[in-house]
Amino acid sequence: QVQLVESGGGLVQAGGSLRLSCAASGSIFSINAMGWYRHAPGKQRELVATITSGDRTNYADSVKGRFTISRVNAKNTVYLQMNSLKPEDTAVYYCNAAMVLPGALQGSWWGQGTQVTVSS
Repeated sequence: QVQLVESGGGLVQAGGSLRLSCAASGSIFSINAMGWYRHAPGKQRELVATITSGDRTNYADSVKGRFTISRVNAKNTVYLQMNSLKPEDTAVYYCNAAMVLPGALQGSWWGQGTQVTVSS
């Protein structure tokens, strides 16, 4: 069974840093784009950052210059380094991965989410 497991969320003061990790496990042939999304109370889920298999990155305007997405393909893992955190960054952060499984099954998988809370 393929799954994405996130870790690294928590409570931090404004201006602080956190690093999120997301590891894909199971029978996987390849992983294409990976990304992080977030869902804050009363708001729609929004894209935070994505990274392709060739390390091309894309960021939401609200996190540019503060967040960095990276991946280690050999570990099927994607990271999100979050610096200069603001209270408005408070949300549940979800990992997403576009994967190809043996037998050419393709799809998009989501992690269970990890809470990030930034206090002012």
